Amino acid sequence: MPIAMKEEDAVKRSGNSAMSFKKLVPRVLRSNSMKNIFKSKKPRSPLEIVRDARRLLSYVDSEPEDDSSKRNEKLAQLDADIRELKSILYGIEESEPVAEACAQVTQELFTDDTVRLLIVCLPKINFETRKDATRIIANLQRQIVQSRLIASQYLLENLDLLDIMINGYNDPTIALHYGGMLRECIRHQVVASYILKSAHMKKFFDYIQLPNFDVASDAAATFKELMTRHKSTVAEFLTENHSWFFAEFNSKMLESPNYMTRRYAVKLLGDILLDRSNSEAMVRYVSSLDNMRVLMNLLRETHKCIQIDAFHVFKLFVANQNKPTDITNILCANRAKLVRFFDGFNTDKEDEMFEADKAQVVKEIKELVPTSPIGGSGELFKPLK
Repeated sequence: MPIAMKEEDAVKRSGNSAMSFKKLVPRVLRSNSMKNIFKSKKPRSPLEIVRDARRLLSYVDSEPEDDSSKRNEKLAQLDADIRELKSILYGIEESEPVAEACAQVTQELFTDDTVRLLIVCLPKINFETRKDATRIIANLQRQIVQSRLIASQYLLENLDLLDIMINGYNDPTIALHYGGMLRECIRHQVVASYILKSAHMKKFFDYIQLPNFDVASDAAATFKELMTRHKSTVAEFLTENHSWFFAEFNSKMLESPNYMTRRYAVKLLGDILLDRSNSEAMVRYVSSLDNMRVLMNLLRETHKCIQIDAFHVFKLFVANQNKPTDITNILCANRAKLVRFFDGFNTDKEDEMFEADKAQVVKEIKELVPTSPIGGSGELFKPLK
């Protein structure tokens, strides 16, 4: 073939290629993939984010747990949705949350049981996302929509969700997340009332003894919230459940072999008994010789902090103006040892109130008169040597 013809064919092919490229470019630019590159993504509304999260949570709840690429993709999308919801409710960095957006998210989350799905699916979502989910549930307990806390009514109608949270203490991988949710839910009196009247109360004495320190500490924090936040509800509970509750409290907590449990328990006992709302329970507690024996043993602790907190409970037994005769007789039988003990019993720092209380206790003990002859068998207190 002549060289001139070869050159002519090359020019034609080059021209055809150029024409093909010109036709291809508009076609590519019209494609969806290129549109996504060159067109900025439209921000989603709060309602759209909640609805997408609901769709993904429904998938996670219904599909079997496996390591498939589809499931991982759905979980990644859910991670993003939950992060966005947390940002709406808490704000981003220095930006305060927008009240209208918070109200929309709150209302929508309580629609079609999205909150239920979020709580139920907690063990199935990615670990880091559990933290954000916990914060979302916690925040919802404080959100006011149309002048009311809608979380309170929702939980009243879905009490089984509280069962799920409490039983979460049986699984260390989710215990702290459910525990954080639960304490925020206890802000509502209806929630505290339900738990106090349920069989779950006895479980807390075991949860606080769990070998996992973090889980045990979290359960202790929840138990304290239950026993101190809603005073009238707690007073009613103690009146109706005094015998078994304090029997468990003494044996499993005050007499626990674990130092941290004893320290926590004696401090909490003081908080409960010294609260005026619990005056009836306090009088009944300090009228029991068995209870006084437990406190006298705690006074003999080698740990000063436990001794101090035990003293603040023990002084209630002494101050009781209607002491049962057995308590009066035991105090008289141990008078010399108690006076000697308190003579050397001091706080690490100067505390005028403590010294005044101690002086009053010693004075009361010295002035006691036994109601029957005292024998050696009446001595309970064995002071430290």
